Amino acid sequence: MTTSKWGGRLARVLAGVRARSTVAAVVTVAAALLAGALLLSLLLRHALTTTVEGDARAQAAQVVRQVESDRLLALPDTLADENRRGQSVQVLGPAGHVVAASSVPASAQPLTRARPAPGTVVVRERPSLPSLGEGHDPYLVVARGITRDGADYTVVVAAPLKQREEAVETVLFYLFAGIPLLLLLVGGATWVLVGRALRPVERIRSRVRSITAARLDERVPVPRSGDEVARLAETMNEMLDRLDRAHGEQRRFLADASHELRSPLSTVIVGLEVAAADPSGQVWRETHPTMHAEAERMSELVHDLLLLAEADDTGLRLDRVDVDLDDLVDAEARRLRALHGVEVRAQIAPVRVRGDARKLGQLIRNLADNAVREARDRVRLAVTVEDDEALLVIEDDGDGIPPQDRERVFDRFVRLDASRERGQGGTGLGLAIVAEVARAHGGTVRVVESPLGGARFEVRLPRVR
Repeated sequence: MTTSKWGGRLARVLAGVRARSTVAAVVTVAAALLAGALLLSLLLRHALTTTVEGDARAQAAQVVRQVESDRLLALPDTLADENRRGQSVQVLGPAGHVVAASSVPASAQPLTRARPAPGTVVVRERPSLPSLGEGHDPYLVVARGITRDGADYTVVVAAPLKQREEAVETVLFYLFAGIPLLLLLVGGATWVLVGRALRPVERIRSRVRSITAARLDERVPVPRSGDEVARLAETMNEMLDRLDRAHGEQRRFLADASHELRSPLSTVIVGLEVAAADPSGQVWRETHPTMHAEAERMSELVHDLLLLAEADDTGLRLDRVDVDLDDLVDAEARRLRALHGVEVRAQIAPVRVRGDARKLGQLIRNLADNAVREARDRVRLAVTVEDDEALLVIEDDGDGIPPQDRERVFDRFVRLDASRERGQGGTGLGLAIVAEVARAHGGTVRVVESPLGGARFEVRLPRVR
């Protein structure tokens, strides 16, 4: 493998979720560890300082009791005998000079300039006390005021903080030495765990990549974990189901459309050939009505196909205006009475909807023509208001539609029985267009059994108050 390929592969790995998750985990843990180390050092320093201060205060209190009870001349021996390890003690007189000290270096000069009032304590931290000959080690100085024989004295206790600093440094050393190892462990664990978590995603990706239009029946593997990845796989399988169904419907739609167009085209072609072979023109005059009807049928079919293709692609485009639905139904009732021999009854209440008048008129006409083809003697049209909706009802006294077919009847190119054969003039798309137009207007359509005995189509549309 060439260097460029390795570089490209490495770049993809570093840009992936696995690498980003690992980096995020390492950075987060590192920040938490550093903050914890800093907080721990501060707390440890404070705890050790509190301990040293407590010891110094206790020592100062003990010296105060000695000053109050013993003679001042005996203090040097007492302080030297009772001094705690590492502490330096001074007793300063009223003039600020050293009256007694626990060691020779401590007797050279006062360790602090603080002169607290009798009974009060002053605590100060000094970076170094050179007079004690301890270099630059820090000290905690506690000074307490006292009165003896009417004069003010000061008891000073200097406690070294070297051990505190060494303890803090030791803790920080081990913490910072262990942090890289811990970060390496966290990074490795995160890399492995995220890789295992993403392994099903990679399998899903590989399977989806292999699925083509010719293999829409394949599905991605669903992990048994029941987590988000499993739900993703289930969702993708549902999407593939929808695509498979849509692809199948598209193939059936194209097959049905070509089949529907083949018959009238064949009729027109044969009629033209026969008419062309007859120089007298008699055949043309005889076949012209048939060919004209077939051409009209093709025109209607193409118009319906284009309408449904528009609905599938971008949805029906509607020129929305306020439409008097009762006027459209009344006009359709008058048309049926004029053109057909069945009894047409109309029960129309004033109702207005918001929508496309032309497409709503097509919806009403498709339902009305379907009812007339099915009816024996009677067709009923009605418009009423129910629950703030406009209810359009068109029903007939024909044979009706079986319950198992009442959903399927709105599919494309569906004909349920011989009464819906091509010779009756239907394209098999009328009810599919009704469903699309109703859906585009925010309404619904359903078919139930009619009190007249046939089919009852109910269209509900949002009405305008």
